[in-house]
Amino acid sequence: MRKVFLWALLPLLLSACNTNDKTESGLSKKNFETVVNNKQTDLFVLKNKNNMEVCVTNFGGRIVSILVPDKTGKMQDVVLGFDNIKDYINIPSDFGASIGRYANRINKGKFVLDGKTYQLPQNNYGHCLHGGPKGFQYQVYDANQIDSQTLQLTYKSKDGEEGFPGNITCKVTMKLTNDNAIDINYEATTDKPTVVNMTNHSYFNLDGDAQSNAEHLLTINADSFTPVDTTFMTNGKILPVKGTPMDFRTPTAIGKYIDANFEQLKNGHGYDHNWVLNTKGDIKEKCATLKSPKTGITLDVYTNEPGIQFYAGNFLDGTIKGKHGITYNKRASVCLETQKYPDSPNKPQWPSAVLRPGQKYHSECIFKFSVEK
Repeated sequence: MRKVFLWALLPLLLSACNTNDKTESGLSKKNFETVVNNKQTDLFVLKNKNNMEVCVTNFGGRIVSILVPDKTGKMQDVVLGFDNIKDYINIPSDFGASIGRYANRINKGKFVLDGKTYQLPQNNYGHCLHGGPKGFQYQVYDANQIDSQTLQLTYKSKDGEEGFPGNITCKVTMKLTNDNAIDINYEATTDKPTVVNMTNHSYFNLDGDAQSNAEHLLTINADSFTPVDTTFMTNGKILPVKGTPMDFRTPTAIGKYIDANFEQLKNGHGYDHNWVLNTKGDIKEKCATLKSPKTGITLDVYTNEPGIQFYAGNFLDGTIKGKHGITYNKRASVCLETQKYPDSPNKPQWPSAVLRPGQKYHSECIFKFSVEK
C-alpha cells in the first residue's frame, strides 16, 4: 500500500522539482544548457534586495529577461528574447547580446590601421555589422557568477577572427545594484593594434507585453546626430536635431514622427541612427530616458561613450515568436546602444575606437529602472 502511495506522489514531486527550476520570469535553466563549439552554455540569475531579477545566458552574453515592478507593483519582463538556447542558436538575432568586436557598421567591411588594410565580412547592405555573422553575440563566453548580483563573462577572440587583427581578451561584467540598475562594464586588451567597440543590444519594451513602442516616451540628451544613407552608412557629417523628427531633447512619443516624410526616417525605415551625446563621457550624467505611460516603468541610461544608437525595431516582422509564445511584430521594442559612432575606424575626425597593446579598453553602460506611480 505504501509503495502505491509513493508512486502516486511521484508526478507531484517531479512537478515540484520542475517548478523550482523556473526563474521568477518563467524561464527554465535546463532549457539553456547545451554545448556550442565545445563550450557549455547556461542561464545565470541575478537578484537584488528589491526582488528585481535579471537572467543572462553566456551564449552571446545575452540578457534574456529583466523583471521589474510596474506602478501597481506587478512584475513585468521588459526585454525581448527567447525561452530556450535552441532558438538563440537557430534564429539569427541580437536580442540582449553583448556585441563585439565592433558594434554597428564598418563601411564596406574595410578599414586601414597603421597603413594596413583589413577586410571584414560584409553581412549588412555591403557593410560589416556587429562584428560580422560570427560576432561575439554568437560565441560562448566563459562565465563566472561572482555573487548573487554580479556576473563576469570572458571571451578570447583570436587574431584574424572575422578579419579583425589581434588576439584580444574581453570581459563583460554585469552587476545588478540595489537601486535597480544593471551596471555593465566592458574591458579588453590586445596584443596587436585593433579596433574595439562593444555594446549591449537589449530590445526594451517597458509595457511588458512586447507590443508597439509607439506610446513610449523617449528623451535623448543630444543636440545632433549622424545621418545615414539608404544602406545605413554614416557619411561623416554631424547634423543638428533641432526642427527635425530626430529631436528627442524633450520627452517625445516614439510613434509621433517615425513615419514622417523625412529623408533620414526613410533611409532608416524609421529610427536607426546614432545620436551625438551632450554628456561628453560623464557616466554620472543621464544620456537617455525611456518611459512607459502604461506601466509607469522608466529606464534611465548612463554611459562614458560619445554616442547612443536608437533603433526602433523596424525590421521585426512578426515571423519570430519569443518568450511565452509572444509574436514580435514590427517596432515592438526600443534598443538604446551606447557606443562609439558608426564606422569610426574610417572617420579619423570622430572619437577613436583603436586599441593598442598596453592599453585597456573600457566602456560602461548603466540601465537604471524606476517607476512613476
